[in-house]
Amino acid sequence: MNRSDVLIIGAGPTGLVLALWLSKLGIRVRILDKTSAPGTTSRALAVQARTLELYHQLDLSDAVIQKGHRVAAANFWVKGEPVARLPLSRVGEGLTPYAFLEIFPQDEHERLLIERLEAFGIRVERDTELESFEETGDGITARLRLPDGQQETCQACYLAGCDGARSIVRKTLDTGFPGGTYQQIFYVADVQASGPALNGELHLDLDEADFLAVFPLAGEGRARLIGTVRDERAEHADTLQFEDISTRAIEHLKVQIEQVNWFSTYRVHHRVADHFRSGRAFLLGDAAHVHSPAGGQGMNTGIGDAINLAWKLAAVLSGGAAPHLLDTYETERIAFARKLVATTDRVFSFVTAEGRVADLLRMRLAPFLLPKMASFETSREFLFRTVSQITLNYRGMPLSTGVAGHVHGGDRLPWAHDGEGDNFRSLKCPSWQVHVYGDTSDEMIAWCHEHHLPLHVFDWRPAFEAAGLGRNGFYLLRPDTYVAIAETCSDPKVIERYFRDRGIRPFFDAH
Repeated sequence: MNRSDVLIIGAGPTGLVLALWLSKLGIRVRILDKTSAPGTTSRALAVQARTLELYHQLDLSDAVIQKGHRVAAANFWVKGEPVARLPLSRVGEGLTPYAFLEIFPQDEHERLLIERLEAFGIRVERDTELESFEETGDGITARLRLPDGQQETCQACYLAGCDGARSIVRKTLDTGFPGGTYQQIFYVADVQASGPALNGELHLDLDEADFLAVFPLAGEGRARLIGTVRDERAEHADTLQFEDISTRAIEHLKVQIEQVNWFSTYRVHHRVADHFRSGRAFLLGDAAHVHSPAGGQGMNTGIGDAINLAWKLAAVLSGGAAPHLLDTYETERIAFARKLVATTDRVFSFVTAEGRVADLLRMRLAPFLLPKMASFETSREFLFRTVSQITLNYRGMPLSTGVAGHVHGGDRLPWAHDGEGDNFRSLKCPSWQVHVYGDTSDEMIAWCHEHHLPLHVFDWRPAFEAAGLGRNGFYLLRPDTYVAIAETCSDPKVIERYFRDRGIRPFFDAH
């Protein structure tokens, strides 16, 4: 009987990243998908800064940047004229090595992940469907339908449902999926086009007629259009062709369509599963939460789920942690998913609302306020921090403790950079490690050496203070580069107690 450590259902970005991370950590995975080939049409475009930071651990960030497109600015149009331009090329400068908006379409993204996974000897099993599964003592027994129609029974220690909004894993677990569906129908089209809005920047039409966003893709004149389908056309959304949609917004933005490469309509849902875990089965990505595309958060959140779960599964499977470490996956990720759905819901409702007041806000107030906000570094920084997911934190949760400087346990480690280098270099290795900014004790050095816990001591520099890091204390970092302990002293017993209380033995990690 085929047995793996982790059986992954669904080979979108979430499932592929989970498989990649686990493979890097020496865990045996199987990944299957009911489709016969990777997607060629995709909706997710933005790869946020936090995702790029984490991708650095897999040598992926440079490839994404090289293959994708960096967006220099967002432009807002009213009545056929551009009224505001928000520069994006250095919007998060000083906060992250990836202080920009990166566009890399999901289909190309998936191909890159598949290629990297194959380097570990793992292939996606296509045309293969999960029919049912049950938990049996020390694992999961799953029944699969193979490409030839035959059935296969296989076993795994854990099962990961990365199988989208209609997840068979979630339905089998009988977990509620509360939320709703927005009434608006959207269309998405990849086009070859020309005109002022095809200058490699992002363009948004704020008119009352139709909502339209033009997202630049890598390559001359390539763009993704996302717009609303209004009036009576919405009743026939399933049979609509590109020729049927209203051209008002397209004409407002002076977009000359030369070729439509693909076209689709869809409704937007906003839902979060009641639970992200039941026993040995987990829900990730769209199987766990779906929300509006506002801010390009969906795919990045699914990838965040995968990375959060991967190191914990690897630790438990390799004897580096007690099984209850896995309880923290739901605690940490469900809180963020709920907050995200509420936030994107508000933005989405503003952008797509109909009526005189909504039109007035969008057409009069927004064009006036946006440039003003853009001119303030603090508002620009706030926007970037939120959208880029670098402020996502696990404060006050079971794996997070302490405060040192402005950094709390549960925060992402702040990036500090100056002419002498940065503090992210050591993060490439996805393992527990200790950072000290300034001086530390002989006891700390001896203890870390004895327990094979990497210790990085940085000479104190103004850049560290500017980033909010505390001097002469220490930060214990998790394998996903979030801060586990922020401490002002340099007593290794604090680390020893932390690991003992949580049943973690990082010195036995597979890596």
